Amino acid sequence: MAQRLRLEGLAYGGDYNPEQWPEEVWAEDVALMREAGVNLVSLGIFSWARLEPRPGEFDFGWLDRIIALLHEGGIRVDLATPTAAPPAWFQKAHPDVRPVTADGRVLGYGARQTYCPSSPEYAAAAARITRELVARYAGHPAVVLWHVHNEYGCHVARCYCERSAAAFRDWLRDRHKTVDALNEAWGTAFWGQRYDSFDEIDAPREAPTAVNPAQQLDFRRFSSDALLALYTAERDIIRAADPDVPVTTNFMAGLSDNLDYWSWAREVDLVATDHYLTAERADNQIGLALSADLTRSLAFGEPWLLMEHSTSAVNWQPRNIAKRPGEMARNSLAHVARGADGVMFFQWRASRAGAEKYHSAMLPHAGTDTRLWREVVDLGARLRELAPLRGSRVRAQVALVWDWESRWALELEYRPSVDLDFRERIDAYYERLWRAGITVDFVHPGADLSGYRLVVAPSMYVTRAAWAENLRAWVRSGGTLLTSYFTGIVDENDAVHPGGYPGALRDVLGVRAEEFLPLRRGETTTLVAPPRMDGAAAAPGTASRWAEDLALEGASAVLQHADGPAAGRPAVTRHAFGAGTAWYVATAPDTGTLDALLRAALADAGVHTPSGLPDGVERVRRVGADGRDREIVINHTLSDATVPGPEGPVSVPAGTVRVLASEPLESVGSPTDQ
Repeated sequence: MAQRLRLEGLAYGGDYNPEQWPEEVWAEDVALMREAGVNLVSLGIFSWARLEPRPGEFDFGWLDRIIALLHEGGIRVDLATPTAAPPAWFQKAHPDVRPVTADGRVLGYGARQTYCPSSPEYAAAAARITRELVARYAGHPAVVLWHVHNEYGCHVARCYCERSAAAFRDWLRDRHKTVDALNEAWGTAFWGQRYDSFDEIDAPREAPTAVNPAQQLDFRRFSSDALLALYTAERDIIRAADPDVPVTTNFMAGLSDNLDYWSWAREVDLVATDHYLTAERADNQIGLALSADLTRSLAFGEPWLLMEHSTSAVNWQPRNIAKRPGEMARNSLAHVARGADGVMFFQWRASRAGAEKYHSAMLPHAGTDTRLWREVVDLGARLRELAPLRGSRVRAQVALVWDWESRWALELEYRPSVDLDFRERIDAYYERLWRAGITVDFVHPGADLSGYRLVVAPSMYVTRAAWAENLRAWVRSGGTLLTSYFTGIVDENDAVHPGGYPGALRDVLGVRAEEFLPLRRGETTTLVAPPRMDGAAAAPGTASRWAEDLALEGASAVLQHADGPAAGRPAVTRHAFGAGTAWYVATAPDTGTLDALLRAALADAGVHTPSGLPDGVERVRRVGADGRDREIVINHTLSDATVPGPEGPVSVPAGTVRVLASEPLESVGSPTDQ
């Protein structure tokens, strides 16, 4: 069960870096925060050099003063351990701590996260500053959340130095127990890679050609675990001294594939994430919704915290597109709609120097006489109005399977096609469900599926035997499963399930493929329904990327290829299995065809598809502990829209947000530019 923040209403604020400014600015900051409705700021994230200017010498006076000012102003603190930015003195004293890339390059100092996750010197120094912080601020009434580090794995997800290699060997001993078991798991008989001792094993450094994929997959697991161990070490220090205050770190759900967040989510008291729009994508609100749904799923349905997003442009994309009027409110409230109990930004006051000086902020360089500031103030007021949403839940009948191990393994070298891409298939299915108005959860393949009617597995390449049985039992009991190609193919060691494709899921899908038939770049095939006795035919569709030499073993063909390398072979199948149904989409259909297939699967599952929802309008329901539903409707388009309401049609002006309860509440946000 997630711990709740000691706040009234929804959290609102951002990263605050007072050390970048003279102290006379601090009082102005607090006054402006109060004007904007800010009630929570993240403090101290990159302050290690200021807090410990020399080894073992600490300066907390400035932090005492700013926390006191914030507390007096009614603003609570998310206090960070500053361990994402080791000081220059630490780098000079411990040059071996610098991370090493797979090709042997040693990374230099001058940025952040410049450390090897397996460095004992780094771990000791991080523990020391954490102990000092918590000894001083545990129990402080202003501190309502502890924030460990910042964006683990963002810049250095894997280190290939000798210390990392040694730690990897220890991790392998713990996982595989014996070197013989490791040889079996890794398939080292191939290319003569057999090991006689764990001491012979290295990190998967750059080599003449593709390194053993099982070794690479284990190294990804090890690297995620190594960073997690750093987090839990700091967390445990904090918990021992301040057990009543939740501890978290900020994920990058949907943005980063470096960590297995299913494992991490069990270790935080409150799930928090950072999200930044892909600015040049015209429909980037869909990626935002995916990130929010994934974060809520990592929180196992509990409310979560949006720790960072941007008021306008970021500074690190190829073209840092500024947000238009009303867009910040739509972005913020879309996260709230999908379960966030707080909206925070990077950062409070725009920096004048450093790598992120062109990143937008709540208080921009141009000051308070700006549209952006007025929208920040307005958003704070709107969030206060939406305080009744706090603690409410989002319910979903449809789940998408998301597995970081599948993503890591799928995108290694020597796969059947460069068009095999974990996110491409996930995004394709998520987008169509989003446009159909279907709210989804994401699930681990081994999760309890009993609460869902339809489970979609677009890209579950790694399929452990237990995960296959989980899906099999769920379908047999009455669930509806829809899978896409290259699912069910290998076990946890990237070894192919024997007997034909789709491997571990052949029986539940009722099909068997002898061979993959990937398509050429730009090649498409025509999809048609099999001939029927009455001679009627469905409108043809098209497919790209993939085909298979697929045979039916109990399933029925829904669509087949009319041409191409799989001409006459099934492209989409449906199989009655026990009390449930399993669909297999063995290609990449065009969007219209995929829409039709998803709607058919939704009908099989008994999931109602909303009607009357215009394209580009998002609608999500949150259910409160009081049983009262509140629906957040977001119009992402340039045109006014009308949606069904509890008492008749409801108007949602272009670029605005409406919250519908028993009676429609006021619009939230400003109109989009026309």
